[in-house]
Amino acid sequence: MLDDKSLCILVSNDDGIQAPGLLALATAMREFGKVIVFGPEENQSANGHRKTLTKPLRVNTTHLADGTPAYSTDGAPADCIALALLGYVPEQVDLVVAGINRGPNLGQDLTYSGTIAAAFEGTIYRKSSVAFSLNDRSREADYAPSAEIARRVIKQVIAHGLPIHTLLNVNIPNLPLDQLAGLKITRQGTSVYHDELIRRLDPDERPYYWIGGKAPTGDITAEGTDIWAVYHGYVSITPIHLDLTAHEQIDELSAWRF
Repeated sequence: MLDDKSLCILVSNDDGIQAPGLLALATAMREFGKVIVFGPEENQSANGHRKTLTKPLRVNTTHLADGTPAYSTDGAPADCIALALLGYVPEQVDLVVAGINRGPNLGQDLTYSGTIAAAFEGTIYRKSSVAFSLNDRSREADYAPSAEIARRVIKQVIAHGLPIHTLLNVNIPNLPLDQLAGLKITRQGTSVYHDELIRRLDPDERPYYWIGGKAPTGDITAEGTDIWAVYHGYVSITPIHLDLTAHEQIDELSAWRF
């Protein structure tokens, strides 16, 4: 349980400091205390849990579209959280909240996601951390329903707390609030990727490459997974633990003759 009388909430994302989902999330979090916004200067989607150790990081002060003061850095989402929690922000942060991501983070997507990486980084610093994603990749996405879901989820996190090294990955269907089927506690599903290697030539006839293809899909028939839940109109809440050990393999591997 967190002391909800004087919370300090750190809000970040991977879509960039001016992303509308970040503003929607920061606005929703003001109900619970002081909000500090610290995001990447540019879009850092699919950069995963990258941390900058080989070059200096620059931090700038800026404002969101509604005038909210914010910090931005030329680093990755994990850098935003690390900079804040290592002392750039003088306040004692109680809660790390990331998103609202433009597009879902389902199945194996969480290994790529900068939004999840921000929550991972907060969890490493033993802060209760939650990542929010909206199942809408369009530039015209309406973040109001997902911001309300974020408010409801964070209210429960404040009331109950989260175990050490455990974060919540929340994926929200692109539906009005009154059309959502409900909220489901889910397990991670299995993504299906449709990546393609796109080869092109620059004006000097030198080859360059894009990793393209259609958006990921997944098994929508596996009831209880995050992919199944969002497909069927449920908000998916998946507890994710930093311990990635395949514990069931330990005894078997111990019998191998290395």
